[in-house]
Amino acid sequence: MAGRPEGGASRILLCLTMHFGPHLLLAALEGLVTSAVLALTALGLSLVFGVMRVVNVAHGEFFMLGAVLTWAISTAIPGHPTVGFLAALVIAPLIVGAIALVAERLVLRRLNYNPEATIVATIGMLYIIQQLALSFYGPEARPVEPPFSYRILLPWFGYSGYKLSIIAASALLLVLTWLVLTHTKIGLIMRATQYDSETAQAFGIPVDRVYAGVFSLGAMLAAVAAVLIVPISQAHYLMGQDPLLLSFIVVIIGGLGSLRGTVVAAVLIGLSDGIISVFFSPTLAKIIATLLVAMVLVFRPQGLFGTASR
Repeated sequence: MAGRPEGGASRILLCLTMHFGPHLLLAALEGLVTSAVLALTALGLSLVFGVMRVVNVAHGEFFMLGAVLTWAISTAIPGHPTVGFLAALVIAPLIVGAIALVAERLVLRRLNYNPEATIVATIGMLYIIQQLALSFYGPEARPVEPPFSYRILLPWFGYSGYKLSIIAASALLLVLTWLVLTHTKIGLIMRATQYDSETAQAFGIPVDRVYAGVFSLGAMLAAVAAVLIVPISQAHYLMGQDPLLLSFIVVIIGGLGSLRGTVVAAVLIGLSDGIISVFFSPTLAKIIATLLVAMVLVFRPQGLFGTASR
């Protein structure tokens, strides 16, 4: 008789695991995919904000351009979808980076990177890019075929191999970015400009060129994120709004200009959004993210891994 309650508890635990486990694993995987794309997008915004002290409100539109160009390139190249996707993965970020470079030279540099003026200017850039996309691309949401459709067998279910490749590709790009920032002369110049642009210029560092390169790099990271996500989403001219908002949340929580903080905050936001959305509601996930931002701003304004200003 004494063994029955224990056996009943084991059966209940096993039943809960069989019902709860698959949903939790699926939610965690979807959250990691979101985190991977969000980390790349937010890193671009964080670099621009950290080095240039510019709030780029048009950052989400660079993301959108990456997705739209991916659709245009992949549909223009015949043959297997992998060929068009790989071409878009190379060409789309370069085009977006070139557009950002032109915008930096024609707009931000003429404003002398004034924080208030650049906010207004990037808002104008947002609407210009958005309306150009609407005029040339159209209002329809258009799908992009994934480069491959393998499914990986996991406990309880099979999962998209392409989604797992998004996580792997994002992790690789983040590691490469970290290596460039911490182990190369380019990274040293960027960090010197971030800490004190006037002193860096006095030592012969071309600050204007650094700013142009950083702004272009930030846009290219957003475009790469869009290229990776659009095969499991759809390209649309209004798709830049959510990535922009979430990127600002990640930058605030993680800390200004902190690569580690960006990754940690992106994983935190992505996983919480995936898990809470599955078990409760997407609205609750957004509310919790907003409350988390408010708490960080109150108790640690510099972010989790940021450095307090002196």
